[in-house]
Amino acid sequence: MIVAIDGPAAAGKGTLARKLADHYGFAHLDTGALYRAVASRVLRAGASPDDAAAAAREAEALTGTDLRASDLRTERVSDAASRVATVPGVRAALLEFQRTFARHPPEGRPGAVVEGRDIGTVVLPDADKKLFVTASAEVRAERRWRELAAGGAAVTLAEVLKSVVERDRRDQERAQSSLRMAAGAFLLDTTKLDIDAAFDAAKAFVSGQN
Repeated sequence: MIVAIDGPAAAGKGTLARKLADHYGFAHLDTGALYRAVASRVLRAGASPDDAAAAAREAEALTGTDLRASDLRTERVSDAASRVATVPGVRAALLEFQRTFARHPPEGRPGAVVEGRDIGTVVLPDADKKLFVTASAEVRAERRWRELAAGGAAVTLAEVLKSVVERDRRDQERAQSSLRMAAGAFLLDTTKLDIDAAFDAAKAFVSGQN
């Protein structure tokens, strides 16, 4: 079984995807980590995340080691990841990796949970179950701010909200693989839900109970 989970930043889809994968014994792929790893490589190379040629070059050179870089969750890399994700060459370089992972899960797992921005619409339009996880920009910004503050980052809530809104705009307006809910997807708004309630709703959908 393939479960595709899409949604904007800090909506809770990462935690939800991991919990679903653990519950069903499926493999889990955070495709956002792939783009953050590319962004990290671009920044370490001294290039701009808006440099399409540099971004595509780093995507083609991506290795498993890059997915363990220590800066992947920083706000600087997250913002750059949203920029490199608009580059067609980057998306093409990572597309086959994502599809192979889902259709042939590692370690003989019986399924895969793949999360991102365009999984149900572009990467895996034939996924068995599709979810679109969202929340208000204000709630998502506060979640992200708390995460950053816990890690010692000196950033204000207003700055994080501005970044979230701008990232949403880029993700929704990009010409290729824009952020949108796939046809037939289950809409899960986590604005007023804790992770347990969100997990119960997602699990019921995946199990065919709603």
